[in-house]
Amino acid sequence: MLRKIIQQLKTKISFKKLVRSSLLILILGLVFGFISNTIVEQRSEFTYNSITEIPSCKTGLLLGTSKYVKSGNINQYYQNRIDATVELYNAGKIKFVLISGDNSTRHYDEPTTMKEDLIARGIPDDKIFLDYAGFRTLDSVVRAKEIFGQIKLCIISQQFHNERAIYIAEKNGIDAVGFNAKSVSKRYGFKTKIREFFARGKVVLDMSFGISPKFLGKKIEIK
Repeated sequence: MLRKIIQQLKTKISFKKLVRSSLLILILGLVFGFISNTIVEQRSEFTYNSITEIPSCKTGLLLGTSKYVKSGNINQYYQNRIDATVELYNAGKIKFVLISGDNSTRHYDEPTTMKEDLIARGIPDDKIFLDYAGFRTLDSVVRAKEIFGQIKLCIISQQFHNERAIYIAEKNGIDAVGFNAKSVSKRYGFKTKIREFFARGKVVLDMSFGISPKFLGKKIEIK
């Protein structure tokens, strides 16, 4: 009987330790997340909403995303990035567009889809370059330098995404600004904001540990 009581006490103590440890890890994780978000958010000063204020740049790095959402409707993030890219090009703020996105399967090809829509909006085929290995933002930004030789970029996406991309660019010796595509409604973008919170924590860790793109490869000259 005494052994049983002692065992029960040990179990309770172990459970309390587990709960305390879990809470401590959760708190530390949230603190790190908020610190990471603050660090990345400071890059907002290098992003622009005005086409007249943003500095000119040879190449615009258009960060890929899917054209359609699960419902079959056009992805607002996608459409607004296309609009922003066309606006930059037509204003003479960029000469070339480097589209970097996911092409992990034959049936999913972000760069080609975006290229087709840009051509339909008047940007010439020979002014567009494609990076099919932009599986994540880190890959897109680093490959823009290592594969396409760009050390100065105008990154095109929504502001929250531009801030993270510019942070990556800075850590890799790239002079970058961001042109902010229009955002989406709060309801539409809620899940994206949650993902972004954790993505910023991850990117700070990635930069701290020197994480590299999944693939590199042969160099491609943009001219």
